[in-house]
Amino acid sequence: MFLALAQKRRSIRKYLDKRVAAEKMDRLVEAALRAPTSMGKNSWEFVVVTDSNLLAKLSSAKPHGATFLKNAAFGIVVCGNPQTTDVWIEDASIASAFIHLAAASLDLGSCWIQIRERKHDDRQTAEAYISKILNLPAHIKVESIIAIGYPDETKPGHPKKTLPYHKVSFNTYGTPYSRRA
Repeated sequence: MFLALAQKRRSIRKYLDKRVAAEKMDRLVEAALRAPTSMGKNSWEFVVVTDSNLLAKLSSAKPHGATFLKNAAFGIVVCGNPQTTDVWIEDASIASAFIHLAAASLDLGSCWIQIRERKHDDRQTAEAYISKILNLPAHIKVESIIAIGYPDETKPGHPKKTLPYHKVSFNTYGTPYSRRA
C-alpha cells in the first residue's frame, strides 16, 4: 500500500475552489502528530491555516515557489523547536513528508513550500515574515508550509524506468546497484 501511494503522489500547485472537510483536515493533523521524531521528543509544531487572507499573505513569503498557496484550501505551517533537539529540521521534514503522503491517501493534492533558509526580500527572511504574521514565539523555527487542497490538475506518477537508480550504490559507494526485480 505504501509503495502504491508513493508511486502516485505528485506535487500539486493548482487547486479547486473547494473546502476540505474537517474530518480530512483532522486526519492530516493526526498524520503529522504521528511522524517519528528523534528520541520521541516531538520537536515539531504545526499551524493549520484556513483563513484566505492569511493564506494570501503567506503565499508571498518568498519571491518564488509559494504563490499557489493563496488558492489552496488550507496550509500547514511546519515548525520546529531547536530548544527541544538539535535535529528539529529532520523531525519537521519527516512530518512534512507524512502530511504529503496522508494528503495523497485522502485524494488531496499537496505541495511543499520550503521556508527555512529562504529570503522574503532583501531585508528579511521568509521565516521572519511568517513568524510575524502568525505570531510565532522567537524560539520556534519554520521549516516549510504544505499547501493542501483538491487537485485542479492531473499528473501521472513518475514511471519506474525514469527513477535515478544510478544514484544508488551497492555495499560500497560507486558499486552500481542492479535492480533485483
